[in-house]
Amino acid sequence: MIDLKNRVAIVTGAGAGLGREHALLLARLGAKVVVNDLGSDVNGNGGSTNAAQSVVDEIVSAGGEAFANGASVTEASQVEAMVKETIERWGRVDILINNAGILRDKTFTKMSLDDFRTVVEVHLMGAVNCTKAVWDIMREQKYGRIVMTTSSSGLYGNFGQSNYSAAKMALVGLMQTLSLEGEKHNVRVNCLAPTAATRMLEGLLPETSLKALAPSAVSPAVAVLVSEDAPTRMILCAGAGSFEAAHITMTQGIHIGTGDETCHVLATKLSEVSDRNGEFIPATGFAQGSLELNKAGLQVGE
Repeated sequence: MIDLKNRVAIVTGAGAGLGREHALLLARLGAKVVVNDLGSDVNGNGGSTNAAQSVVDEIVSAGGEAFANGASVTEASQVEAMVKETIERWGRVDILINNAGILRDKTFTKMSLDDFRTVVEVHLMGAVNCTKAVWDIMREQKYGRIVMTTSSSGLYGNFGQSNYSAAKMALVGLMQTLSLEGEKHNVRVNCLAPTAATRMLEGLLPETSLKALAPSAVSPAVAVLVSEDAPTRMILCAGAGSFEAAHITMTQGIHIGTGDETCHVLATKLSEVSDRNGEFIPATGFAQGSLELNKAGLQVGE
């Protein structure tokens, strides 16, 4: 059984949708919860702590402990102040759910650089700001559980979401490296790829699908990723009561060599390069270079 008693969690973007369900579930499992929400709309406009306070009221009325916070995840100083307040109240931070996000959907040709930059700033740098603020705390206490919210749009692409997709895939790269750096300190870092009927999907799917994709169906995955026995470096997909794992794999490829004809030979052998027989999940980024040197008859360091 997952028991989060005496654990302290910060959930960003927790005033509605996925974040709200994450916060409520963590509280039911015993965690003390900081309900962070700027209170903006799906495009990142406006702001109020009313939504966050409403979630806090639900948690408290059910016998849990929580407080609302309206920090913008894009403002490092506000995030640091939120973490400081959490430490002053409860003495530690064990769990961080980076959930806050916005949409500015348009095809790339119609998208302004400002809309691209703003979405990356919220999703990627927002997660960076929050993670940086708790990282050393978790390292020093030898315990931490961090979840980055990625997306199938980032993993596989989605028409009209180049900014969102880029930001979401960047979070996977952040998770990959932080999971390695945090491992010896018992700081486990994972990604969640949710499919849920939130404000971001309204009007895009039929009502029956929206009901099946209730945000509450995703939150059990978060509970697993922040539990005592959580994995690390996992991309866990969740939606409509189903769960999958996504992986970034590498094929075995072929060795062609170097020389004037290499580009021409490679063009004729891309199907062999793409052959997925024997593909694997690299342990670190060094695996690519090691594989390539080995196929060339060399060892790393030679």
